Amino acid sequence: MKKTIALLASTLVLAMTAPSSLAAGPRVFRLADNQPDGYPTVLGDQALAKYVEEKTKGAIKIEVYNNSVLGTEKDTIEQTQTGDIHFIRVGLNPLSSINPVMNALAMPFLFRDRAHMFKVLDGPVGQELMESLQQQHLLGLCWFDAGFRNFYNSKRAIKTPDDMKGLKIRVQESALMMDMIRYLGASPTPMAYPEVYPGIQNGIIDGAENNWPSYITAAHFEVAKHFTVDGHMASPEMILVNTEVWNSLSAEEKKIVKEGAAEGAKVERAAWLEAEAKYEKKARDSGSIVTELTPEQHKLFEDALAPLYQQSAYAKFADVIKRVKETK
Repeated sequence: MKKTIALLASTLVLAMTAPSSLAAGPRVFRLADNQPDGYPTVLGDQALAKYVEEKTKGAIKIEVYNNSVLGTEKDTIEQTQTGDIHFIRVGLNPLSSINPVMNALAMPFLFRDRAHMFKVLDGPVGQELMESLQQQHLLGLCWFDAGFRNFYNSKRAIKTPDDMKGLKIRVQESALMMDMIRYLGASPTPMAYPEVYPGIQNGIIDGAENNWPSYITAAHFEVAKHFTVDGHMASPEMILVNTEVWNSLSAEEKKIVKEGAAEGAKVERAAWLEAEAKYEKKARDSGSIVTELTPEQHKLFEDALAPLYQQSAYAKFADVIKRVKETK
């Protein structure tokens, strides 16, 4: 009986995702994103969706659900793995919980600059990592920019790691992120993204770490005025597709979706650069106290986090890290 039920369930999933003709109506897929309207990643999602719908003449539609309406990042990753959600835009840190190799690109101070990062992501290393999630029923389609992450808090200016001591800092649900905060002497607090604002406002946490666009669009600048430009890590993001959905597409449809993902990445990366400059200016104009580190102060952070590379949990990715650092 159990086998019969399982067979029926499998048949139903295939029926929902199997290719169909235009006469049978369009196939509609859902794409999850936790960011607000107009955010660079959402614009990239929408560019992908528009391209696919146009090129398939409406046979495939991808509906973008942003603002976390389908759940937290953790929830939507799980739902995309099961096929309840078909596509997702998500960062490396949450993905590391299901595939630890993602930590290789999230190590602190790994990339020399943005140009180096995209040389890696658009090359063999980036391609291998996009494909590495297939055992988890996910396949990466493209890389998005998410800038470099920085610390901000409601208590004081952070100029050295000593200034981090005693602060409760929100992190994504990632062992690497929690280890990083501990190495700096602060207390890591895993928390869903929508809970960060009230968490700082109510004193549950003292601050968080993120990029300029998130700092402004999530209104964190209202409750955490101290922003330190330390760039402790980059956190590139991906659009991923459920592998059963991917395998249900024809060769031509796969080609179109990949092209759409490339178009989405192009739109998102351009929008990101514009947003970064725009939101940094807004933060400064709004009265945020922005701390620019001197080279000597910056090195203190690098030295404090260097031992992370020797931890067994991350040293096992030494080969990937070496390839990243050697990329010219």
